[in-house]
Amino acid sequence: MLPSDKPPAAPIPSPPFSISSLISSRYNPTKGKYLHLLSSVISLPSVLSLSIPASSFPLHFSLASLSLHLRLSSLSPSSLSSTIPSSRLKGASLTLPCPPLKLTLDSLRLTLDSIFAPKRATFAYSGRHTAVKYIKNYIQNPTWWFKVDIPRQHFTARHVSRLLEVLSGKIDDPQLFLFVRDLFESDLVSIELGGAELGRGFPQESTIVPTLVNIYFDRVDRELQVIREEVHKRNPRLKEEHLTGNGSTSTAFHRPVRVYAIRYLDEIFVATSGSKFLTLDIRDRILHVLEGELGLKVDKLGSSVHSAVSEKIGFMGYEFQAVPPSVLYPPMSEKAIRARKKYLKMKAAKAEELKNARETRRKKLGLKILKQLFNRMKAGESFDLGFGIEREVTEVFDEWAGETVKEYFQNLENRCYWHRLLLTGDFFRLDRIRCQLPDKLVQSYDTLQEKVEQFLSHVRDIKSLEREQSRKIEEEERCYAKRTIDDLAELKIKVSAPIEQVRKAVKLAGFTNSMGRPRPIKLLIRLDDADIIKWYAGVEKHESTKRQAISHFTKDLKVKNKDGVDEIWFPTEREIKMMGAETRNIPDPKPVDGTLTMILVQLAVDDKEKYECVAHFCRETDTTILYRIRLLQNRLNVDPLNEMKWVPGLGAVHESLNKKCFPLCECHATELLLGKITLQDIDCTSYVDIE
Repeated sequence: MLPSDKPPAAPIPSPPFSISSLISSRYNPTKGKYLHLLSSVISLPSVLSLSIPASSFPLHFSLASLSLHLRLSSLSPSSLSSTIPSSRLKGASLTLPCPPLKLTLDSLRLTLDSIFAPKRATFAYSGRHTAVKYIKNYIQNPTWWFKVDIPRQHFTARHVSRLLEVLSGKIDDPQLFLFVRDLFESDLVSIELGGAELGRGFPQESTIVPTLVNIYFDRVDRELQVIREEVHKRNPRLKEEHLTGNGSTSTAFHRPVRVYAIRYLDEIFVATSGSKFLTLDIRDRILHVLEGELGLKVDKLGSSVHSAVSEKIGFMGYEFQAVPPSVLYPPMSEKAIRARKKYLKMKAAKAEELKNARETRRKKLGLKILKQLFNRMKAGESFDLGFGIEREVTEVFDEWAGETVKEYFQNLENRCYWHRLLLTGDFFRLDRIRCQLPDKLVQSYDTLQEKVEQFLSHVRDIKSLEREQSRKIEEEERCYAKRTIDDLAELKIKVSAPIEQVRKAVKLAGFTNSMGRPRPIKLLIRLDDADIIKWYAGVEKHESTKRQAISHFTKDLKVKNKDGVDEIWFPTEREIKMMGAETRNIPDPKPVDGTLTMILVQLAVDDKEKYECVAHFCRETDTTILYRIRLLQNRLNVDPLNEMKWVPGLGAVHESLNKKCFPLCECHATELLLGKITLQDIDCTSYVDIE
């Protein structure tokens, strides 16, 4: 740990503080590199404190002392680490950094991201859901694709040397390189490529690992950029006038060959709209870089090229397939159309029934009032209202009468009936009769005929109705033609979860029995009702909507506190939309692997000693509760590396944390159960040793 002395604090940049401008000041144009970042940037208290929330409690260690030791390079990473023994005799222990070293790693991560992230390839994503959105929305008409299958392999000293070579291309700081090498040699930073631990929030993965992996795979990104530029240059996109000629329209489709690439940490996916030979050449070039320059093992059989139309491909835990648009957005069937028309008809009938019921109740009430007044007036009783209501009553009846007449003549059949009744077989049309009648009578008759034609003529409405029906038919034909052409000329990406793996995961966690039917999880009985709901909310994966789930469970999805106020509940679909949870606004969520494979069991301890919350920068003691971690793989006695018994692609928390007790305040315990924070966000080295 850090010595107890408190040396003078390191100089802090004057506000406003910007880590980007601070790093830029260390750039040497002559060498083209950043100089002495460990002593001049990473070790500064202002940079170290960037990861500390403003509302956090005072630190247990001296930030100035940590800064001085970093500047003098007198700090050994192993001195700021702690080893957690396994709960099993033959289990593996886990070495984790203490809070001062975690703060240093966060400062190092921010510094490296400021240097390398702005120049990172656009297809190198920092979130799984963002990468999936790109695959689903922007890949057009793929014909062939492949993923690079990297088997599980440890990041050895040879790979660390290669990583330091990449860092030395932009940074000149021997002390920083020595510090990074010590991190790997002391197992404080460990990278398992090809596994299921990267980017999952597990405690065995350091927060700096994604940054280092992105830097290490930068060579692959540059090779993919070169490939895309070469292919796109050979296949330029023609402008509109080149397609249509001399202003004339053309139905020809111009689909130039395109190469799409997605990389998330050590997972690489490439799709092309060209030939299979082109895709094979791209794959061979990528594998050559991975094997030759980066020194990684690659499974060539697992990296085979697949047809995007006829074969599904698994990537990042999802299944992708190129399908026609009608598969993703199928048109309504005849049965669905009939059901919709029937529903609309029933809805209109119900509205009419409610309207008639209101009018009937209004009529009965009016007759009852009139009868009561009439009886009282017959008895000789007089009423003096103090004001005349004749005008108001006249206006009300005029309004009612106008609405009734207007509603009556809105019906086309009623208008046809009166039009025919007023214009058919009238003797006033005969000339020998009209000449014998007074002029005023003839003029009045002609005016009446004009008004009848103006207000009751149904010819115009019939023609308008025919035009509307013709327009609907044309629109349906146009939509049908467009769907047919799109199905023949376009391909969309269908994204689906591997249902068998999901079923295996929920079965492994105890949600279902061997027959696939729901079953209770006995270990959850020890939890409070609120904690049970939070745990289920953190791992919930269901095909039904929240509204359907609530209709099944009703009150069981809500827990009230002692004051009768809802303490925890499942949000409805409308509440989710009000929170802005539309597809385009959903950020990359925390992975639920850790929440699914562990359970926090609340302990009933009679000890009056108050424990501090082990969440980073939280020292809350008033609402702290002791929780014991129970890991799924230890309860089932299953090795997570055995894909025959474990779920492929599902990570697991390191076994050394099994049965370890951690004090957590109410807020952080809720966030951990809901999956809003992970075990990386708590100090796992500060566990309480309770048998």
